[in-house]
Amino acid sequence: MNERIDAPWIPLWIPDAGHALRLVGVHFDAVRMREPLAERVASELLRCTDFDAGPIVTESTGDRNMYFLLPPQTGGAYAWPPGVRVLTRSHGGMAYVGVPALTGITWPLGWRSVPSAGVPFVDGELLWEVGCRLSPGGILRS
Repeated sequence: MNERIDAPWIPLWIPDAGHALRLVGVHFDAVRMREPLAERVASELLRCTDFDAGPIVTESTGDRNMYFLLPPQTGGAYAWPPGVRVLTRSHGGMAYVGVPALTGITWPLGWRSVPSAGVPFVDGELLWEVGCRLSPGGILRS
């Protein structure tokens, strides 16, 4: 008797190898932050979520941005602090984010935190709160 073996849960927007560009607003929205703010925010998110923060993509070149991936069409719901940019589908505008594979050679992209079946996206409200608290120009409204 053969038992069925289920493959691990992997979102369809993650490539099998290397990396690929994905249109934001379709599979996810993205919040882009630069170093050093991005690393402080990512570390705090991981601490707050017991190291299950959802998908955070890192760049190893250029501005060394991090992309925090939120559910599609949700990034525009927040007033992000200065220097933080939300990438979402907008009228007349398109943006793409590079997404690395989960394994193999993906340079210059990598994962700071991977998506999971339980946490397929970063929590937008938590990201906004942490980003506002840690950003030099951010003001957390109560």
